[in-house]
Amino acid sequence: MDSSFIDVRVNGDSMWPTFVDGDIVRFQKILPDNFHKGQIVLVEHPFRNDFYLIKRISSVNGDKIFLVGDNPDPNASEDSHNFGLVKSSKVLAMMIEENS
Repeated sequence: MDSSFIDVRVNGDSMWPTFVDGDIVRFQKILPDNFHKGQIVLVEHPFRNDFYLIKRISSVNGDKIFLVGDNPDPNASEDSHNFGLVKSSKVLAMMIEENS
């Protein structure tokens, strides 16, 4: 398998209804640029070592991004509402669209 791809198992409900607990999501490693609102990314948690998050980019502000979960329950997702903007260099990969 090409090492530029990462398969990640979803743990939790922060991205529900887009993904449910146990789903496998394929990501492609990318350089930290050209992000846009709406992309789903795999990102290093800004405060926890060896912990990764699947989140949607809500906004881009220079080299920083605001990340959110898709779950409409505000208590269901640890995201930029909790830890603020994240440097784009923390993004490891973006989700591969099913149609690509």
